[in-house]
Amino acid sequence: MVGTFKGNHFMEEIRNQKLTGERALFMSKGLSIRDSIFLDGESPLKECHDISVEGSSFQWKYPLWYCSDVRVRDCTFFEMARAGIWYTENISMKDCLYQAPKGLRRVRNLELEDVDFPHADETLWYCSGVSAKRVLARGDYFAMSSSNMKFEGLNLAGNYSFDGCTDIEIVGSKLISKDAFWNCHGVTVRNTFVSGEYIGWNSSDLTFVDCTLESLQGFCYIKNLKLVNCRVLNTNLAFEYSTVDVESLTPIDSVKNPLGGKIRCPSIGELIFDDPDVKKEETEILLTNGAAKDGIRF
Repeated sequence: MVGTFKGNHFMEEIRNQKLTGERALFMSKGLSIRDSIFLDGESPLKECHDISVEGSSFQWKYPLWYCSDVRVRDCTFFEMARAGIWYTENISMKDCLYQAPKGLRRVRNLELEDVDFPHADETLWYCSGVSAKRVLARGDYFAMSSSNMKFEGLNLAGNYSFDGCTDIEIVGSKLISKDAFWNCHGVTVRNTFVSGEYIGWNSSDLTFVDCTLESLQGFCYIKNLKLVNCRVLNTNLAFEYSTVDVESLTPIDSVKNPLGGKIRCPSIGELIFDDPDVKKEETEILLTNGAAKDGIRF
């Protein structure tokens, strides 16, 4: 180890090392790790605080548990580094490849920038205070039961994403995700493409602005759904049992049993009211192409 100074903190440095064995650097503090490899051995950095890891790789399980004040740069987490970062707070990750599933859980105050998650199954569960830019993720059940999260440039391919989340903002992204945003509260999505069946069920206060949306039977069972300047493509049986304020720039294939509110669009292919308990007069529908349709009022 080589001693260096960083601010007012003495920081030991580990460089060009192969680290093996369980808890290789357990409870380290004020440590800089560079160009090193964590080989076999669980929990190499468990209970570590005020550490920096750069240009290194993690090749075994549970690398960063119960840690705080962690900086990770230009690192690779191999597939066997599963369940890698749990119960950790104040951590930033930049320019990383994170191959392992179940990657982040119960993490608080997390920054992600230019991070790829090619196996993002069950990743970002029960996390809070997340700021993420240019994240690529592929895997099911991404970001479940998390809160206070902001994504810019998220490219996600995986079903059941953001289940049970609160206070979420997504900007400039692409999501291919069946059953996205279920059981959510307080979600705002801007300038984003979202495609997947059954989007947003059982949620409240969902807002989509300047988005392109595609969904089979999407946006149902929602309280306070708002679409602003959106393009609703290839979407049918939409808005069932939802209260809505919808502005679509494109025709909507079919709408079924909305509970109330307003729908504004060029046309609706089929308007279905087949539940006698749903009062169609509670929903105002404005067709911007000027065509009248039975059951639609202006």
